[in-house]
Amino acid sequence: MIQMRRPEDALYEFQTAWNSHDMESFGALFHEDATFVNRFGHYVRGVEAIIKLHAPIHATIYSDSALENELIDVVPIRDDAAVMHFWSRLTVGAAHPSGPHAVDTLILAVLTREVDEWRIKALENVTLANPRTGEAVLRDGRGF
Repeated sequence: MIQMRRPEDALYEFQTAWNSHDMESFGALFHEDATFVNRFGHYVRGVEAIIKLHAPIHATIYSDSALENELIDVVPIRDDAAVMHFWSRLTVGAAHPSGPHAVDTLILAVLTREVDEWRIKALENVTLANPRTGEAVLRDGRGF
């Protein structure tokens, strides 16, 4: 069972649920009415929709994928709300139609606490891209 006692716990739990391809655990990170915007700008609301968005890709093109997250910051808003930014490197394997490659994204998550448990209320994922070409790039500068 996932227990997030601090907002930054979401960073590890997000990575763990993704890497195990367990979409029920992934869904447990979110409030029932949470919103999610994926790296392609697809917006969904609610845990059921978040799971429905991710389950098919984890069964196919992301079945051999892995995430590695790195915290940037946690900005408290109140005692029971915070904004968190983190880097996320998605590495995909042979299951992806484009073959093995990596993608870096910047994630913004709004978390709120209810009864001593933190959950994600809203999350938006943005792919790092070269502003001149739109081509995806990695944080270490490869691709520029």
